[in-house]
Amino acid sequence: MSEHPTEKHPQPDFPQQDQEYPGWTGPMDPPPDHGEETYEGSGLLGGRIAVVTGGDSGIGRAVCLAFAREGADVLFTYLPQEDKDARETTRLVEEAGSKAIAVPCDIREEAQCDRLIEHAVAEFGRIDVLVNNAAYQMSQPDGIQAITTEQFDRVIRTNLYGMFWLCKKALPHIPAGGSIINTTSVQAYKPSPHLLDYATTKGAIVTFTQGLAQMVASDGIRVNAVAPGPVWTPLIPATMPDTKEFGKQTPLGRPAQPAEMAPAYVFLASDRASFITAEILNATGGTPLP
Repeated sequence: MSEHPTEKHPQPDFPQQDQEYPGWTGPMDPPPDHGEETYEGSGLLGGRIAVVTGGDSGIGRAVCLAFAREGADVLFTYLPQEDKDARETTRLVEEAGSKAIAVPCDIREEAQCDRLIEHAVAEFGRIDVLVNNAAYQMSQPDGIQAITTEQFDRVIRTNLYGMFWLCKKALPHIPAGGSIINTTSVQAYKPSPHLLDYATTKGAIVTFTQGLAQMVASDGIRVNAVAPGPVWTPLIPATMPDTKEFGKQTPLGRPAQPAEMAPAYVFLASDRASFITAEILNATGGTPLP
């Protein structure tokens, strides 16, 4: 029998916690589940080459692990201060029998995005799946007046510029049958006032995904996105002042674990989704989206 979805993972109230870096998994209570003990592959991505941004922790780590257990080799990015988490993702991918390449990369810089794609092509010769997952947010409960230009620029450059540059650079190296998967959010459709700038970028990712999908369909490349609801990742305690009841507002009454997002990315990357492009796969814990 399957577990009741409201009881499958820890439910709020969580201990209040703060941490310095958005990609630091270690201090989190409860620890996130990336599928370490539960994800079982079935060869859906055998022989594929995947590039995943923000693969050191959270959804990115869960995607790297799942892709590897499905047979893909994985090159993923991380920020230099998140080296410990990057080593753990590398271990998980290699334990699955796949090749792991961890690349420190700040996707806010176009030159670093260029070098990342060049690195992947030099190593593997092509890119079958590009997952634009890395993102940044910072809660500002005091409203728009509290959002500095520096914060706005960091959110926009991380969430939009990086995706744009990586898609542009990678597309000549993605063969027919390949795909791009972007990470948007429930925030694209139901923006929280304290995440105004972040929600703005997530709405733009929806539009970008649907437009690019039409642009490259004749090349045999599919472009889709996943729209998670609240997910228990290091970004939450690092960027939100109140984590105690995080995710409690969903109909399922809890946040998702990263492991619950990974199957959506696997499906969209696989041949089972061969007629699916320009779509947003919603994984919101029951929150209805358009």
